Amino acid sequence: MAKRPVFQDVSDTASRAAPPSGGMIDARGRGARGAIRLWLIVLFVLVVAMIALGGATRLTGSGLSITEWKPVTGAIPPMDPASWQAEFDKYKQIPQFVQVNPDMDLAGFKQIYWWEWSHRLLGRLIGLVWAVGFVVFLATRRIPTGWTPRLLMLGALGGAQGAIGWWMVHSGLSGDLVRVASYRLAIHLGLAFAILGLIAWSVLSLSRPEAALMRARRAGEAKLFSMTTGLMHLAFLQILIGALVAGIDAGRTYTGWPTMGGEWIPTEIWDATLGWRNFFENPALVQFIHRMTGYLVAIFAVVVFMRARRSPHPVTRGAFAVMLAAVAVQVLLGVMNVLHASPLPLALAHQLGAVALFTLILRARHHARYPIETSVRGTIR
Repeated sequence: MAKRPVFQDVSDTASRAAPPSGGMIDARGRGARGAIRLWLIVLFVLVVAMIALGGATRLTGSGLSITEWKPVTGAIPPMDPASWQAEFDKYKQIPQFVQVNPDMDLAGFKQIYWWEWSHRLLGRLIGLVWAVGFVVFLATRRIPTGWTPRLLMLGALGGAQGAIGWWMVHSGLSGDLVRVASYRLAIHLGLAFAILGLIAWSVLSLSRPEAALMRARRAGEAKLFSMTTGLMHLAFLQILIGALVAGIDAGRTYTGWPTMGGEWIPTEIWDATLGWRNFFENPALVQFIHRMTGYLVAIFAVVVFMRARRSPHPVTRGAFAVMLAAVAVQVLLGVMNVLHASPLPLALAHQLGAVALFTLILRARHHARYPIETSVRGTIR
């Protein structure tokens, strides 16, 4: 048999070989990343709406208008005059009505009832959207490898949030309180932000292929990531303190700035009769801590931004610039709330500003961990 030229052998072999189809990472189950990402975005929007509606419920004093926890049948509001009167009679038995709203009539009760009912209904809707989406993706085996526990944890946290919400409401149904306990409100809001953060991080991770994320992690900036993690924790602490402020209406007690009642440190900052409860029940101390922590967040954000300016990745630098702008807006909203005694529109804007800032910190943190590299030809994902 005649020998073929070397180049002919290579050419024929190459023509018969199957073209490469990607590495081992790409060969794994990628699932419906785009569809799951869209589902999580819907959940993110619903959770943001839940936080805003919860804030409105608190600011309008509506959180105790429904005195029972009925996860299923509670979705149906009173449908006739007798049912409305029965609900109103239950509300009349709690301290809030006796001490705060003794002159409230049925029409006034309906106004606060609808706030709390809407808040609970939205919570049920979020649970339904999660359950339907998770079951569909699981049954069709479209969940990417390793993502089932993460998505299941979101549902578990959502269920826990419902139980904590009732635990919070229950604190104001008897005893001496005329509103929910502030520390329970802080736990309830803190878990909402934790759920929101997990959803946001998942959406960011699903926006790029798994292989691209693994390549990007090798170029990650560990120091910047660590600093941003610290900023995230500090911002989360500030959110919890903000819930304590809202829980006792401390934002409407001292309406001057930068001083508090004309003093840099208010005289009423410590009440010996309260002891450790000063940190939860003393408006002067709670608002003072909230202000000081706000200043720390702003200063730390500037420090992190200055470090981010040295990043070789333009997208990362841009993410931190947007984050710093959000900090400035949030500080301004905080000052405006103090000066105007936290009216409902400004208070809700401040709360949504916290949502935006927390999300943007997470986005900047994600870029520090998984930078998007660029070249002269554009973005390399």
